[in-house]
Amino acid sequence: MDTKSPVLPAAPTRLAEGVAVPVLAAISVSHLLNDLIQSLLPAIYPILKETFRLDFAQIGLLTLTFQLTASLLQPLVGMATDKRPQPFSLVVGMGFTLVGLLILSRAGSFPVLLLAAALIGMGSSVFHPESSRVARMASGGRHGLAQSVFQVGGNAGTAIGPLLAAFIVVPMGQSSIAWFSAVALLAMIILFNVGRWYQARLVDMRAKPRAAEVRSPHTRTRVAVSITILMLLVFSKNFYTASITSYFTFYLISKFQVSVQDAQLHLFIFLGAIAAGTMLGGPIGDRIGRKYVIWISILGVLPFTLALPYANLFWTGILSVLIGVILASAFSAILVYATELVPGRVGMVAGLFFGLSFGMGGLGAAVLGQLADWTSIETVYYVCSFLPAIGLLTYFLPNERPKALTA
Repeated sequence: MDTKSPVLPAAPTRLAEGVAVPVLAAISVSHLLNDLIQSLLPAIYPILKETFRLDFAQIGLLTLTFQLTASLLQPLVGMATDKRPQPFSLVVGMGFTLVGLLILSRAGSFPVLLLAAALIGMGSSVFHPESSRVARMASGGRHGLAQSVFQVGGNAGTAIGPLLAAFIVVPMGQSSIAWFSAVALLAMIILFNVGRWYQARLVDMRAKPRAAEVRSPHTRTRVAVSITILMLLVFSKNFYTASITSYFTFYLISKFQVSVQDAQLHLFIFLGAIAAGTMLGGPIGDRIGRKYVIWISILGVLPFTLALPYANLFWTGILSVLIGVILASAFSAILVYATELVPGRVGMVAGLFFGLSFGMGGLGAAVLGQLADWTSIETVYYVCSFLPAIGLLTYFLPNERPKALTA
């Protein structure tokens, strides 16, 4: 790397004051509830596959429908709210999720399942850009920490969803999904109160003198190349993660003949590891620099993904935890790094990267489902094991000059 090239701003030299802890906690809990609901769909794939006689390609299409409605709309929502923030749009977005849940609980055909998946995805497309802005506003300058707290809520919800599916939806059937509408209603109440804080904060900000606009120290070409690299890293991360979230249960059932509930428990453990890794990535990035975290998280997981297809059941469980923790630490660092590359465009950047995450997850699910139909579910994990090698592209990102934080 050319040492004379521009660098990103240094990490803060002390702990920032003014973190709005209750708001950060509320938005994290809302993320937990939102993603708990969303994770029900892949968690009940074995039930839907049997009930509707779906093949793996149709399972992949379900995920693709959900992920595309989320991913394609998120950057547009982010750009719109960068210009005109909408504090109560979070409640509206959760309303889409609520309707999607109720339809999913009563769906009687595959097209109706696709409609339910699309509505849940639309709810996510509204939630993530605006809630990311709220997390940044509540951060008190600790942007990495705030993103980790926000995202760990979502990852915890994603981990809890399959567990609830195993003990509620599997024994009680598809109609029991309607019970989770209470979760959506609770999230709407919390988000309404967050919206009130957000609205008051906007009034305060408009009343203060406008600060000088912060500009990126890089040329547009350098920013575009860096954003492209970050998007490729997100592709690597989420394409691999899709192989676990959508097909890990089928892999365990096929290779080790475990029960559906045992397979879902393994998925819960993996998703719990993702939650733990997410919580680590942001604060470590605040301290040592985002680029180091990106290096470790994407490329550092490669030995474990390469070993996974050859492991027995015990080591598959151990490796899945290591992969989840290491790989998940990347996203907070990537998102904050990207917002520093493009100052003042939090909504657009958050929408782009959350949308890309969903889109790559959906595309990955569809492509890998087709691959599983053509070959075998085990082949999916042999192919995906090489994806983290894309982490070598991190070398071409601009350097940072982090300084150690002091109390």
